[in-house]
Amino acid sequence: MSARRKARKRALDILFEADMRNTAAATLLEERPIDEISQADYLRALVLGVVEHREKIDEIIHTYAEGWDMDRMPIIDRNLIRIALYEILWNPEVDDKVAVSEAVEIAQELSTKDSAAYINGILGRVILLKSVISLS
Repeated sequence: MSARRKARKRALDILFEADMRNTAAATLLEERPIDEISQADYLRALVLGVVEHREKIDEIIHTYAEGWDMDRMPIIDRNLIRIALYEILWNPEVDDKVAVSEAVEIAQELSTKDSAAYINGILGRVILLKSVISLS
């Protein structure tokens, strides 16, 4: 598993726990030891990036997640989409296709059998409309 994949999965763990416990992800990030992964800085960037842009990210999910209310969406899926949207919209270092591929592969491993296709669909729509999505 690549170092960035490990960072994404650890970010997912933190965001998932924050959702479950209704607590601040940034606080959990500071409480968790992360020295054992080589991409600790990337893990921090993912969690803090999602936290910083969460309102806009959730607005985008709500807009493009056809047929699903955010509260009904599996917590893993919701947070995988948040991470991928942060990478797609605010992290120019990551190619859009890589962000989608990583989210889909992690969903295949950790979520429901339909999650990967659903996540791929949402992220694909966002990428197609990326140039007209207002980030402010």
